[in-house]
Amino acid sequence: MNQPIHLAVLLSGGGTTLQNLMDRAADGRLPARIVRVVSSNPKAFGLVRAERAGVPASIVERKAFPSREEFNRRLFERCRAAGADLVCLAGFLQLLTVPEDFRGRILNIHPSLIPVFCGKGFHGTHVHQAALDAGVKVSGCTVHFVDDEYDHGPIVAQRAVPVLEDDTPERLAERVFVQECEAYPEAIRLFAEGRLRIEGRRVRVLP
Repeated sequence: MNQPIHLAVLLSGGGTTLQNLMDRAADGRLPARIVRVVSSNPKAFGLVRAERAGVPASIVERKAFPSREEFNRRLFERCRAAGADLVCLAGFLQLLTVPEDFRGRILNIHPSLIPVFCGKGFHGTHVHQAALDAGVKVSGCTVHFVDDEYDHGPIVAQRAVPVLEDDTPERLAERVFVQECEAYPEAIRLFAEGRLRIEGRRVRVLP
């Protein structure tokens, strides 16, 4: 693509994933421009990161709306108004209902190898503690298309890390995040190049 695609980033917390995407877009490693940040949490530090980078940001709180449908509608209004080609979830903790015009145009990154340690309630250190409690030897991250369930859509990419004997949730999270910082931009680049094709539960990467 000659022109970078336009991204809307949805978040609820610190915005470390947003920062990674902004940094890579700024130095040319990511063929994208972030045109809107939307937070479900008015106190999210990700809003500060967006402001510092000059990225327009909005707050759309679930409790401000009488129904999840209205919340969902208002959220995607922001994305449409910004002209987003792709919506990227970056620590966004609300369940979405994907509108027809955004099907196949929303990505999420999750800090485990889906289908394990995922779904409602599995976020942040909860995910890594669950991996340690289960005694797994390998963990990692997953980039997937978003559907109407938590951490459920077709998988685009996964990266693995070893689980070490003396790991804490925080140490494991650090190693997984290093891989997240590579996997998410790569998935976005493949989308921008038109190389991702969804076939049922599978995503094929075209040459």
